[in-house]
Amino acid sequence: MEIYLVGGAIRDQILGIASETTEKDYVVVGSSPEELLSLGYRQVGKEFPVFLHPKTHDEYALARIERKVGSGYNGFEFDTSKTVTLEQDLSRRDLTINAIAQRIDGDGSYVDPYGGIEDIKKKTLRHVSSAFSEDPVRILRTARFASRFSNLGFTIDDKTLQLIKKMVISGEVDALTPERVFKEISLSMQTESPSIFFEVLIESGAYERLFPMLEVSNDNNFKLLDQSIELPEVTFSLWLYNQKLQNIEALCDHLRCPRDFQQIAELVSEWHHLAMNFLSFSPHAILNFYLKNDGLRRHRRFQLILTAFDCLGINIKPIIKLLEILKSIQISKLANINIAEEIVQERLSIITRFLDSTK
Repeated sequence: MEIYLVGGAIRDQILGIASETTEKDYVVVGSSPEELLSLGYRQVGKEFPVFLHPKTHDEYALARIERKVGSGYNGFEFDTSKTVTLEQDLSRRDLTINAIAQRIDGDGSYVDPYGGIEDIKKKTLRHVSSAFSEDPVRILRTARFASRFSNLGFTIDDKTLQLIKKMVISGEVDALTPERVFKEISLSMQTESPSIFFEVLIESGAYERLFPMLEVSNDNNFKLLDQSIELPEVTFSLWLYNQKLQNIEALCDHLRCPRDFQQIAELVSEWHHLAMNFLSFSPHAILNFYLKNDGLRRHRRFQLILTAFDCLGINIKPIIKLLEILKSIQISKLANINIAEEIVQERLSIITRFLDSTK
């Protein structure tokens, strides 16, 4: 039995960067489920068995080869017999930079049958083999790696991009589940250059197939996403801010997005035009803006909306300043005859005075 560390941990180690996760993946060559279970490993997963180390709980998978038998990324049969070699296992991986292994015993040397280390030096994202086209998730993963490593100068190999385009044309991309698409979107929005993720999807033709409910135009400014916001709901809203509300609703229903993501995206889309010309609107329109966005009660959500406005280049200072004044109203000093109407009138009076002071 031989054990190798594989995948992202090796890639990031060679690149000298922090890994996305502390979890490590191992491949076991020349073993069997029975042997691993006898050593105290715990089996998880039904379609393909993965074993958790009895102490570290890291994932150990038997070396495997796979055969395409159906559509999508679940349409595979696996062979995990003892005769499967490490090279055969690595050949099924997506990109050469992810197909490098390291011996965990002996000298700790790298095993790199597909030129991954050289591609790291060349800063190239290249598919390992033609089997790449059998799994549509690899379209999204390649786009995400392009966004994650763009600051290091990585680009997608021309032949790999052409293969992705063929996968789109053939309809393989249509087998992606909404949950997986949203997961990859979310991961891409945690990179330094989320714009690259969407630009790759646009260039390959996958964008319109994955998001048919969205309008695509030359006005799509994906660079807005590259502002190191570290607030996923805000980044998501910046992607969709110039879309119609019905388009956002259709997309979020399709992708089964978290409710907060949808709400922030819809509110930013609906109200960014008013925020852009905030001081030119009537007191009633401005009060409606605060109420519809729940700015006087849901402070964190309103802050997310304001952050999105700020990223759009909108001056949010008067919005914040007026909000603080509105929040300072002392209800106890009102007449309390018709409290709801009195609060509305007091707020409108404050807004009117504020607008007059800015003229």
